[in-house]
Amino acid sequence: MKIRFLLVFLFLGTFSLAQENKETPQAPQPIAQVFESKQSVTIDGKVINLNAKAGTMELRDENNKPIALFGFTAYFKENSEKNRPIVFAFNGGPGSSSYWLHMGIMGPKRIVVDDPNYNQAAPYELVNNEYSILDVADVVMMDPVGTGLSVPIGESKGADFWGVDQDIRSVSLFVMQFLKTHNRLNSPKYILGESYGTFRNAGVMSYLLDRGYALNGVIMVSAVLDLRTLFFAPNEDMSYIAYLPTMAATSWYHDKVANKGADLPSFVQEMRTFTENEYAPALFKGNRISEAEEEAVAQKLEDYTGISTEIWKRADLKINAGEYFQELLRSTGETVGRLDSRYKGINLDPMSMQSFTDPQSDAISSAYTMGFLDYFHGSLGVSKDLLYATSAYSKEGFKWDWKHQGNNFWGADAAVTTVPDMTDALSKDPNVKVLIMNGYYDLATVFYGVEHSISHIDLPKSATDRIIMTYYEAGHMMYTHLPSAKLFREDLKKFIEDTLRK
Repeated sequence: MKIRFLLVFLFLGTFSLAQENKETPQAPQPIAQVFESKQSVTIDGKVINLNAKAGTMELRDENNKPIALFGFTAYFKENSEKNRPIVFAFNGGPGSSSYWLHMGIMGPKRIVVDDPNYNQAAPYELVNNEYSILDVADVVMMDPVGTGLSVPIGESKGADFWGVDQDIRSVSLFVMQFLKTHNRLNSPKYILGESYGTFRNAGVMSYLLDRGYALNGVIMVSAVLDLRTLFFAPNEDMSYIAYLPTMAATSWYHDKVANKGADLPSFVQEMRTFTENEYAPALFKGNRISEAEEEAVAQKLEDYTGISTEIWKRADLKINAGEYFQELLRSTGETVGRLDSRYKGINLDPMSMQSFTDPQSDAISSAYTMGFLDYFHGSLGVSKDLLYATSAYSKEGFKWDWKHQGNNFWGADAAVTTVPDMTDALSKDPNVKVLIMNGYYDLATVFYGVEHSISHIDLPKSATDRIIMTYYEAGHMMYTHLPSAKLFREDLKKFIEDTLRK
C-alpha cells in the first residue's frame, strides 16, 4: 500500500511539474527583420541611388538548422547591371561591429571628425561620402554574432561563434547564404576586413574556396595575420622587431628624430634596412651582445626614435608598445595613440611605464557611435526596439577561443596565425588577388608585422606577386585622414576594376 501511495505521489508530482512548465510562458524566439529605405550617394559628381536593407537574416548551419540571426546593412544600386560586384565588409576586435568602416569609408554617409584632434560633443555632422566605392560595387556591412543586431538562436550559444574557427565558419555561412538569398551567386565577390577582420579574412577566403566560392579579391585594412607580431611575449623578439619601424615613423611625425630625410616613405625604408641588418641581429644575440655593439645600436635607436640611449640600454634594447606610448612625449605630460599615433592625449601618470588610454579612440568614439546610431534608427529606419551592440565585450560570457586548426603541433598551440589559410587559398586559386592597406602610424597592427608575414609565405613569386601593398600617412582607421580616405578609395576602386574578369 505504501509503495502504491508513493508511486501515485511521484506521478502526481511529475504531472504537477509538467503542468507548471506548460503554463510558464517561454520567451518568444526572435525572428529575422529587415528594414528597407532609399538612400543615395554622390561620387565624382554622379548620383547613385541605392536600395538599402538593414536588419537580420536567419543563419542556418550545414544541416539547415537555424543557429543565429545575423545582422547586416546592405546597399544595392538601383537598376544596376546584372552581376554587379559585391563587397562584404566587417571590422575586427574580435568582438567589434562594423559601424567604424560603415560610417568611415564604406557607406553612403560618413561621420565628420576633426582629425587628428578631439571632437566636441553632439551634434555631429553626417555628410555625403564621396570616398565610398558604391559607384563600382554593392556593399554589405556585416556584424558577427554578438555584435550589431546579431544573436544566437535555437540551441546555439555565444561560444559557438566566439573563436577563430567558429567565427570563420559563421561569417562564411552568412556570405554563402546571403548570396543565394539575394540572387548574387554569379556576382564578382570580395571580402573586406579591418584589423582582426584581416585575420578572419585569411580563414574565410580559404573556407569559401573549399566550398566552391572563389573570390575575385580580398581586401585587408590594417592587417595582422600572425599574432606573434603583436604579443610582446616573454623571450620572444618578434614583436619588438615588427613594431620598431612604426615607432620610428611616429617619432618622425612628432619631430623627435635626428634626421627626417626627404619624406616619410624614404625614412621608413631606412628603418626597414636598419631593423633587418642591425636591430634584429642585435636582439638575437641577447646577453651575448658586446657593450660596444649595444652602445652603437642604442645610439641609433635614439636617433631614430628620440628616446634616449640610456633608456634603450636599460630596456635591453627592447621597448614595448605601451612603454613607447608613454615615453615619447613624457616630458610634455602627453601620451600618443595606439590606433593612430598622430593623436596626442593627457598622460594620466607621467611616472607610469604603461599608457592608460588611447587618444584616438577617446577622440572619435563618441562621434562615430552617436552619429551611426542616429543614422541607423533614423535614415535606415531600423526599429528603436532593437539594440545595436557596438561590440560584444558587454555580452555575458564573451570570451574568445584562440585555438585554430592548423596551429597545433605536438599537442600544443605553436602560433596563432591564419597565414597558412591564405597560403592555401593562394595556392589553389591562381587568379585571386589580395590588397593589403597599411597605415604608417598604426601602432595596433603594425605594417612591418604583416610585411614579415607576407615575406615568409612559402609560395612561388607568381603567387606572392598577387599580394598588393599600399600605405597611407595615417593610422589604423586611415580614412579619418581625408587625404588618405581619397587614396583609399582610389586604390580600392582600381583593385576591384583590375580583378574583374575581362
